[in-house]
This record gives sequence, C-alpha cells and structure tokens, in this order.
Amino acid sequence: MAVMILGLALWWASHLFPIYLPGARAAAAARLGEVPHKGLFALISLAAMVLMVRGYRHADFVEVWSPPSWTMHLNNLLMLLAIFLLAAKDIKSSVRHHIRHPMLTAAMVWAFAHLLVNGDAASVLLFSGVLAWAVVAVLGLNARDGDWVRPPRGDRSGMIRHLVATVVVFAVVVGIHWQLLGVNPFPQ
Repeated sequence: MAVMILGLALWWASHLFPIYLPGARAAAAARLGEVPHKGLFALISLAAMVLMVRGYRHADFVEVWSPPSWTMHLNNLLMLLAIFLLAAKDIKSSVRHHIRHPMLTAAMVWAFAHLLVNGDAASVLLFSGVLAWAVVAVLGLNARDGDWVRPPRGDRSGMIRHLVATVVVFAVVVGIHWQLLGVNPFPQ
C-alpha cells in the first residue's frame, strides 16, 4: 500500500503545484523551456499513475465495509456521467457552459462511484484520495482564476457528438474492466 500512497502523493504534488504556486511553475517552465516542462509533467503524471495502479493491485485485501449489490447499478450510471463530463473538456457542447471544471468534476464522480462499490482499505484510500485531490484542485483553481466567464453554449451537433463519444468510451471502459482487469461491471 505504501507504493500506492507514494503515487497519490506524487499526483497531488505535481497537479497542485501549478495551481497553488503558479509563479514557481512559470519559473520552472522558463528554466526548462515550455515543451520540456510539459514533458516532465507528463512523465511525473505517468509515474504517479503507475505507482497508484501497481500499489493498488498489490495491496492486501482488508475489508472496511461490504457494499450492497445495488451500488453496482448506481456505479454504472455515475460512470456514464463521469465519462460524459470528461468528454466535455474536448467536445464543444453546452456542458462547458454549465460546468466550470468538467475534468475535475468527472474525477470526483469517478472516485465517488468507485467508493460505492469497493469496500476494501486500498480502494477507500485510493478513491477518497483522488476525490479529495479533485476538490482541492477545484477550490484552488477557483481562488486563483477568480470569477468564471462562461463559454458560449454549444450547438445540437456538438451535443450529439458528445453523447456518441460518451457511449463509445463507456463501452471501451467496460471492455477494459471485463477483459483486462477481470472485473464484470454488470451484476449477474
């Protein structure tokens, strides 16, 4: 579990650094160059994810609580919502007009959904850690950036692309859980 905690700490530090210390981030980017700085950030993010996943997969199972079976259905609905929100970052639909931080909101929904269906200590630590990080990031961004200027509403074709992308990505995520992770996201 220590490896997972190290990954979470690295994720928190690397992702909150530019939010809470924008001057230090700008100085680091100026010193390294913008492209190498972004490359380093990507490598640190990848290392954090690898550590979190590796640590999670190797953690001993210690039951904290036993989730009821109906939470799987709620998890699947929330995962659809999380993917929908995540897609709003890159697809011009009306969602970005209503939600200031769609990616971070997606992370919060994802983490909460996984907390509902996983009652072991490693899951509680990992998913609550990601949820807390996303909340702290939103608070920091809102404080740093001030009042929000809403982007224009998207059009109908943007929303259709958004919905199609959500369904396709959800199907891929289900396939990954089923085939690669050995987890059936749908109750029997």
